[in-house]
Amino acid sequence: MNRLNVLLIESDLNTTLLENSIKDSGFGCLKAQYNATFLALIREITPDILILNLDTPSKKLLTDLQTLSHQSALPVIMFASDGNIDTINQAIKAEVSAFIVDGLEYNRIPSIINVAIARFKYQQSLKNALEEACAKLEDRKQIDRAKAILIKTQNFTEDEAYHTLRKLAMDRFRLA
Repeated sequence: MNRLNVLLIESDLNTTLLENSIKDSGFGCLKAQYNATFLALIREITPDILILNLDTPSKKLLTDLQTLSHQSALPVIMFASDGNIDTINQAIKAEVSAFIVDGLEYNRIPSIINVAIARFKYQQSLKNALEEACAKLEDRKQIDRAKAILIKTQNFTEDEAYHTLRKLAMDRFRLA
């Protein structure tokens, strides 16, 4: 298995305990502070995992995490001292894979990372399945609209309209 690279965002750059724990667990680690270039930094270094160690995540950070989840999703772990339900709900909407309140125990870091990665992969598979189902539903709606047009304009039965559309699709497929 390749060594995963972690981007660690901490409010206090002078502490090294979490950074050392990540490195001791076999992960590569780059440490930075959250600022206006956050999204650009992620695009530049393309980490495998994002870990945030903050007292309270700002609204701007949570907005940036939502943007990140749409642009280039990756597992996000957030350690925070703010256990406010609104903050937790915002973190969930921002697709944070693991939100740990007042629970930074350095010996648990590998397990937390592994659980966050597994949860992220599961969420991604659900998102993909949902997108596929939505696309199939939209296709089905278009087929039903086309059948309705044939039934109305050509006086076809539903079965005749279906077979006509199916033949048309197969003929087009053969030509492609």
